Amino acid sequence: MKRFGLIGKTLGYSFSRKYFSNKFAALGLEDHVYENFELSAIDEVKDLFKQSDIYGFNVTIPYKESVMDYLDQIDPAAAEIGAVNTICRDADGSLVGYNTDHIGFKGSLEGFLSDTLNQKSALILGTGGASKAVAFALNALDYDIRFVSRGSGTGILTYDQLTKNDIRSAGLIINTTPLGTFPDVDNCPDIPYEHLTESQHLYDLVYNPEWTKFLKFGRDKSCPVQNGLRMLELQAEAAWSIWNQGQ
Repeated sequence: MKRFGLIGKTLGYSFSRKYFSNKFAALGLEDHVYENFELSAIDEVKDLFKQSDIYGFNVTIPYKESVMDYLDQIDPAAAEIGAVNTICRDADGSLVGYNTDHIGFKGSLEGFLSDTLNQKSALILGTGGASKAVAFALNALDYDIRFVSRGSGTGILTYDQLTKNDIRSAGLIINTTPLGTFPDVDNCPDIPYEHLTESQHLYDLVYNPEWTKFLKFGRDKSCPVQNGLRMLELQAEAAWSIWNQGQ
């Protein structure tokens, strides 16, 4: 039996297990199974990594950054991003970390960013592992990027600092935080939504629910909006390719 799975803390809402279980069934891979590995602390991953019949992992919040300390190798793109969401066990048994989030995000922008996006500038809400992958993809597309977070820091705006001009000058606003994820559907990033116009594109990495409160605010202002489902599908396919190359 070839085992694969998702490393995270709270995984009842996980996309990955259903996606890969369906994929294995469609491909007739009866000897493949996908599991959820809920860890209360990242150091529990040491025992998990000793199980040599697990060929690949996906990694979700809050462990995309801290899991890097437990791997044998880090792919250069993942090292530059500073976060790992895919792990492959190579034929020699070594564990190599990759980041496919940036691949999924960049691919999901195709067909979403319309001609109305007349400025290549973005506000990235959140500073976690997912935000780093988003920034990596946008940097490759020559975007001017600013981060927004609850805490201040070099080059980081706080939510209460956001002005009308900050919102209006951003062609793309991306929520990379888990705010709004089911069952916490009444929550959303605290930005001044009243300043949105149809020129802003709102992208929410959250996919459950389909319509987060963040996206509803954008829809009410006639903004083009998109959730994170397509990104998840594309990053999962990239992970599948990596796992197959590793064997």
